[in-house]
Amino acid sequence: MAEPEFTAKGVRIDKRLRSLTRAGQVRIRDGRLQLLTSYGSEIDSAPVQAVRASKPWFASQDRALADLNGQRYSLTLGDQDPAPGEPGPPTARRFIEAVRRAAGRDH
Repeated sequence: MAEPEFTAKGVRIDKRLRSLTRAGQVRIRDGRLQLLTSYGSEIDSAPVQAVRASKPWFASQDRALADLNGQRYSLTLGDQDPAPGEPGPPTARRFIEAVRRAAGRDH
């Protein structure tokens, strides 16, 4: 199995007004984006080319939106990137860049 291209742990994942997990995972591996619960169960996944990642203009710096399979998920990542070797989620900006890079959309 290939190494993940992007992994974020400790991510709050919401769908509409409902919290799905407070300490979930977001992973990009083998051309797929996966949203996982804190126990590792899959919430949703889709080919990264079919995923739209964006930043809500009205939200704080640690928030990102991900549209998968017709569903919109709100992701709360870290305010700032963790220090090298330290646990913690990366920033929303790094998540959006990773989705674009994995899908071949550099801009």
